[in-house]
Amino acid sequence: MPGASGDAPDGAVPIVLSGPERSVLAVLRSLTDLPVDEDDLIDQLAQPAEAVRGSLQRLRSKHLAVVEETSETVRRLTPRGEAAIARGLPERRFLDALARRGSLTPDEATSEGLADEERSAAIGILRRRGLLADGLPFRWREGAVPPNGLLPEEVVLKQVANAEEEVDEALVDALERRGLVRIERRSHKRWSLSDEGRHLPLADDAVDLLGALTPSLLATGAWRGRTFRAYDVRAPVPYLTGARPNPYLAWLAEFEEILIGLGFEQAEGPLLETEFWNDDVLFMPQDHPARSIHDALSVEGVTGRPPSAELLARVAAVHEGRPLPGEAAPVGPGWTQRYDPTIAARPTLRSQTTAVSARFLAAHPTPPFRMYSIDRNFRREEVDAQHHLEFAQCEGIVGAEGVSLNDLVGLFRAFAAGIGIREMRIRPSYFPFTEPSIEGYVKHPRLGWIEIFPGGVFRPEVLRPLGIDVPVIAWGAGITRLAMVALGANDIRELFQDDLDVLRGGR
Repeated sequence: MPGASGDAPDGAVPIVLSGPERSVLAVLRSLTDLPVDEDDLIDQLAQPAEAVRGSLQRLRSKHLAVVEETSETVRRLTPRGEAAIARGLPERRFLDALARRGSLTPDEATSEGLADEERSAAIGILRRRGLLADGLPFRWREGAVPPNGLLPEEVVLKQVANAEEEVDEALVDALERRGLVRIERRSHKRWSLSDEGRHLPLADDAVDLLGALTPSLLATGAWRGRTFRAYDVRAPVPYLTGARPNPYLAWLAEFEEILIGLGFEQAEGPLLETEFWNDDVLFMPQDHPARSIHDALSVEGVTGRPPSAELLARVAAVHEGRPLPGEAAPVGPGWTQRYDPTIAARPTLRSQTTAVSARFLAAHPTPPFRMYSIDRNFRREEVDAQHHLEFAQCEGIVGAEGVSLNDLVGLFRAFAAGIGIREMRIRPSYFPFTEPSIEGYVKHPRLGWIEIFPGGVFRPEVLRPLGIDVPVIAWGAGITRLAMVALGANDIRELFQDDLDVLRGGR
């Protein structure tokens, strides 16, 4: 190879390398077929692989070696994916069972070999596709056409199993989130010499050179009379950053300052709630679909603590449409089913921070009051750009004589303006515990209009059992979605990422 002999250009200064670097460079100079695959180069050197890779990177930083890097994506089935190929996806097995029986109860689905987790996944997928009707037993939705042939997920699973390259990437990502497919991204490096690497001479390797001035060398004076390895001033230096807060947490702190500036005080509540505080006291009927495994998450192995007997009796009265103890007329017509105190004591992961508001009202019935809470909630969700299993809400209430829905709209606009959002849409909505109810939407530059501010005026069925006799406006803002708009994030998962390069601002 021309120039590979080591002859130096006129005026070139010998460069100093460590022993491992010299060995790697010598092998590169001895090869006639360059570039060489990194793994092949490692095989030719009697050094650990990591040592060779480190030497190559240092030679690159000294402009003596160059690298060609390519990457490939390898998709493989996980053991769960292989089992799905053999037994069928949960949604396929559910469809087959439904086709045989015509309808399915949860117990019948279990008898068909569908575990709770599989059944939940299948129901969620099939309902999003408009194939299943709401409620129990599970049955075809009116007008729904059962799918013929393979489901899209089944097609992609077979393509991955056959190592096909042309696949639906969105479905592959969805199957990866379900733990059925594993995506591996591999890089391949091929190394060769730069012009300097071919021509520059090397300093005499018999000279014992020092690479760094250490504390022990300073303490003993052993550095005297020794020669230090020359520095390459062209070598890149590490990008150093100081400590900085997580962007999402920093933004939350700023938003809390807005709330405190508007006169709100903070309250907290437990993440592990009972259905009484999470649902019952908010006048949510005990057969409400949000309590099913498709939304709220129940907890096994623990026992919930019921509220006081007096409060339980008052809440039971409004649920059944009876007068409160000591009163002549009922607050409202109530719900059709009888109230079950055993359901009230069942533990559940908190699905809404409105439970914090209920606890606050029970403990602070005397107006006026302004309370907020920013905390985590949990729901069974299909994770996507706008949804996550764990999400944060900014809960808040204002209770005083004369407050109305107009005050709530004004608060929503104040919150949005405080973080630089000027455009908002308000539309009517429905929630079991507020009447009237509204939803506030703000515009995300990529995702379009997204719901941020749901709220309304608490119903008398919520307030009267707690001893509240003034109107109370309430909201449960999607604080993570609001942060997406404020921080310019296109995917809710970006707020919780652990990529240090991104968090440090390196890219």
